[in-house]
Amino acid sequence: MHYSLLDLAPVPEGHDAAQALKNTGDLAVHAERWGYHRYWLAEHHNMPGIASAATAVLIGHVAGLTRTMRVGAGGIMLPNHAPLAVAEAFGTLATLYPGRIDLGLGRAPGGDHAVMRALGVHQQRAENFPNEVAELRDLFGPAQPDRAVRALPGEGTEVPLWVLGSSLYGAQVAAALGLPYAFASHFAPAALEQALEVYRRHFRPSETLSKPHAMLAINVFAADTEAEAHRLRTTMQQAFYRLRTGKPGKLPAPVDDLASVVPAGAMPALDEALRISAVGTPAQVREQIGRLVETHRPDEVILTGQIHDHAARLRSFEIAAEVLQGCGAAVPA
Repeated sequence: MHYSLLDLAPVPEGHDAAQALKNTGDLAVHAERWGYHRYWLAEHHNMPGIASAATAVLIGHVAGLTRTMRVGAGGIMLPNHAPLAVAEAFGTLATLYPGRIDLGLGRAPGGDHAVMRALGVHQQRAENFPNEVAELRDLFGPAQPDRAVRALPGEGTEVPLWVLGSSLYGAQVAAALGLPYAFASHFAPAALEQALEVYRRHFRPSETLSKPHAMLAINVFAADTEAEAHRLRTTMQQAFYRLRTGKPGKLPAPVDDLASVVPAGAMPALDEALRISAVGTPAQVREQIGRLVETHRPDEVILTGQIHDHAARLRSFEIAAEVLQGCGAAVPA
């Protein structure tokens, strides 16, 4: 089972987007060395703490810094883009970096209503998501010289498509189209068990995939001591609380006392949203990831973790890779 990495190109407090993008490139180079199979970046808009809005551009940057690791989107929010434009962008990436580009697709807007208006997106676009995913697959397929509109570059590249989701809808679309499915369990695990069951039960084999392939997203906060790992995690807990209360900002620094910045009444919802996590020393992270894998039986895991200090983030993902290699739960690319 491969293990992969999801990076939101976080912008920590005290730093700017330029430093965040430099950190992403550095993390990608290290991740390839540590055996991560995929390196995914996600589309978010109007977020001071996330620098991956121009996702395809950043994917090209990361692919250019690495040699063998797959690089892709986890994901592109399809209602924000015409399928042809997505096919041309990712077809160009696949032409530059053959056999290394992935395209995960979501139907959320990647921002609020103001963002949707700025992008010229209508809510109804999301209703056409299954048809647009199928259209993209066709645009990446074999050349059709008689087709009125072709993705050039794009056709013939067979860029692998993934459906992303945090509800039963994405599971149903992935199953119906015979595509791999990645569940956003790192921040929205409520429907995790049911969505995986629906996906596996209703999966229809396709030319792309003969059997279901599900990816589980896990937050990882690993350090050499348990206390330091839990302290690192307070960054993501603060960021998620701020987002939920309509006050997004740059990635906050960790704190020794989370109760001093997050009200006790908010903690149950926060704990539930972030429950698919592994936190602690290498031994503790090994046990927690092993338990999650045993419970949910994913075909692949993708790790993420919003950590303020870049060196600590590097160390956390290094420990996670060592854990996965050492326990035999995963095989590096």
